Order: sequence, then C-alpha cells, then structure tokens
Amino acid sequence: MGIFEVNGGKKLKGEITPQGAKNEALQVISAVMLTSKKVTISNIPDIIDVNLQIELLEGLGVKIERIDRNTCTFEAASVDTEYLASPVFKKMTGRLRGSVMLAGPMLARFKKAYIPKPGGDKIGRRRLDTHIIGFQKMGARFDYYADESFFLLETEQLKGTYMVLDEPSVTGTANIIMAAVLASGITTIYNAACEPYIQQLCNMLNEMGAKISGIGSNKLIINGVEELSGTSHRILPDMIEVGSFIGLAAMTQSKVTIKNSGISHLGVIPERFQQLGIKMNFVGDDIHIPEQEIYRIQTFMDGSVLTISDHPWPGFTPDLLSIILVVATQAKGSVLVHQKMFESRLFFVDKIIEMGAHIVLCDPHRAVVIGLERKTPLRGIQMSSPDIRAGVALLIAALSAEGKSVIQNIEQIDRGYQNIDERLIKLGADIVRK
Repeated sequence: MGIFEVNGGKKLKGEITPQGAKNEALQVISAVMLTSKKVTISNIPDIIDVNLQIELLEGLGVKIERIDRNTCTFEAASVDTEYLASPVFKKMTGRLRGSVMLAGPMLARFKKAYIPKPGGDKIGRRRLDTHIIGFQKMGARFDYYADESFFLLETEQLKGTYMVLDEPSVTGTANIIMAAVLASGITTIYNAACEPYIQQLCNMLNEMGAKISGIGSNKLIINGVEELSGTSHRILPDMIEVGSFIGLAAMTQSKVTIKNSGISHLGVIPERFQQLGIKMNFVGDDIHIPEQEIYRIQTFMDGSVLTISDHPWPGFTPDLLSIILVVATQAKGSVLVHQKMFESRLFFVDKIIEMGAHIVLCDPHRAVVIGLERKTPLRGIQMSSPDIRAGVALLIAALSAEGKSVIQNIEQIDRGYQNIDERLIKLGADIVRK
C-alpha cells in the first residue's frame, strides 16, 4: 500500500492541464464493443480505473493498439463472450465499477451479458436497478446467482420501448443508450442523465451511425440501427480535476493557471467555487486563479447560511462536494454542505476535524463548515484515503496544512488522478510517494 508524505504550507505557482475525463472514458471505451470496426479514442486518462477497463477489453479479445499512453485504437471484431463469466473477469470487476457499462453493448450486439457485483469507491449503496430494469423493458431476461454475486442477462433481440428511469443515473443512462442503439425500433428514455459525458457518448455513437436525438436534454429518442461503423473520438477535459485544481489554488493561496479547461462544459462548477469567494479569470479556454489571502463565503439574499448541494446535471456534481468542504475550512464565513446522493461520502470529515477544521457533521449527508479565515492553519496528521474524491480533498488539506501529513491508501487517488504527485510537484508542492 503506497503513501504520500506531504509537507504543507507552500504556495504553488504555474500551469497545469487537466487529464481526459475519467467518467467519459469508461463509457466511450465500453462503446467500442458495439462495432467490429476500428474506433480510435484520444485524450484517454492514464489512470488505474481506465487502464483496468482496457485490460478487460483485451481479455474479451478486442484488438488494441496503444498509440501512446493517451490514445488507443480498438477493434472488437473477434470477441470471446464467455470470458465475461470467467473467474479472472469477476476478480477484475471487483476492483472497478465501470465494468458494469460493458453490459449494454454486450447485450445489444451479442445477446448476452454478465454483470458481477461491481467494485470501486466505498461511498454507500450504488444499486444496479436502473440498468437492469431498463434492459428488461427492452426484452432482456435476467437471473441472479447469489453464490457468485453476478447477473446473467440474455435476449433474442432487444426491442425499442418507452421508459422513465427511476433516477437519472449517469451509468444507467449510458448503459441503456448503448443497448438501445442496436435494438429494433424506437427507444425513448425519459428522466435520462444529460451530463457532458452522456452528451459525448451520444455524439460519438451518432458518428458511428447511431440515430440519437434529444442530446443534452433529459429525454432521449433512439432509433435502433442494424450495425455501427468505426470513428475517432476525443475525450473532454476532466471537469472534476478542473474543480479540484480551483480548490487547491485557493486553499494554498497559490497563483495557478488551469490550461485547456473545457470551460463550456463545466456548467455551474465555477459558480459554486465563486460562491465560496474564490476569484478566477477566464482567458480563452484557460482559468487563471490569482493568489488570494482571504475568500469570503457568500450568503443567500436573506442573509441565511449558504447551502451547496449535489444535484443531477445541470446541477452541481457530487464528485466535487468533498473539495468544496475542505476549501471552505479556511474561508471567512460558514456553509452547509449537503451530499444527497451517497450516504458515506462525508465520512472522511473526522480527519479534517483532526487537522483542526471547525466542522459539525450533522448526519451522513450534511456537514456545516465554519471557516477559520486562515487565523489557524490546519495541521499535518496521518490519514487514509477512503475513495478517489475524498483522497484528493485530503491531499489538498495536507498541502495547505502546517507540518507533515502522511496519506495512506493512495491507490484510491491513483484510480482517478493521473500522476497527481508529479504534476503538483511541478507547481512547487512538496510530495513524496513511498
């Protein structure tokens, strides 16, 4: 198990470029299974979760040419569907939730799919009902094998239908879209997720010959086609990294420019950080965060305490609430952070409190942060990363803290952030990986 040793309290300076979007990568890489033709994907983040997904495709027999660490060509002309039921596949998927997104393409093209109990972050229940109910409505049958913890899905032919999703699940929407593009007839998905990742997936599929309309809305209409062709696709910059770097710059009183940020795809992310009082300038597609000693949290118009909560797109992404919480600890003012979607994502707060932050954990979903206004710096401690986003939040806290911090279980951070220590060291951070 690796660790980061972090000597905090140093101001950073320079430019940093966000990696390709992890969540988009897991979707579009799964979509290559829908065609036997070559698909080239660029700006792939070189991180554990995405590399595991690529390994899964190799195990299935997909021919992969890695042009460089961030560009791959995939050709799924000869696929071994039985590999999905193998012990090797089940073991690998126990480490990766993104593996569930192979189900839609496999069911659509090969009429059979396996969904093992997926791995990933330990942030509470992440049920698969949306995926499986959607497949059922298109005519798939499923059996659950409790002794091996996996679902077997089969169909003679998926058929288009009308469905209202029980929740606007991003992965559920992506999976159903990929199943529907090769189904017979028209599929209408209402209450669909409409994140930029979903829009990118739909645009890529349309380039391959799919017929998807309503892209960017919560109502998608998909006319099934008999087959798809190849294409080339470039993944967006990772908006979670962009938000993380905004928070990092403010927390460490640093002057940082985030290059090629994909500003038009960030939604309300900049606005939420501005509500914490963080200043930023937008120059082309770059975000410049100036050195700022004090940032003041806004209040609502009636003077009441600001609440920042997660919500399906175009609302604020839950993946950045951990960052918001940590950054607020050194602000002037108070904020209520409300994590609605996952009941365990605030369970890293005890470590931030141990570092000296003033936080009241109200329940598993809500925490009140009383900003220290930099009158008392956080202090370095030993801690462990429970999930990807909390891990980076702890890293940001450690970089701003006085003294040395030790962060254990950094494999969680590596799952979502490409060479994060090396990139931050170039800005002047004091991080040692051991």
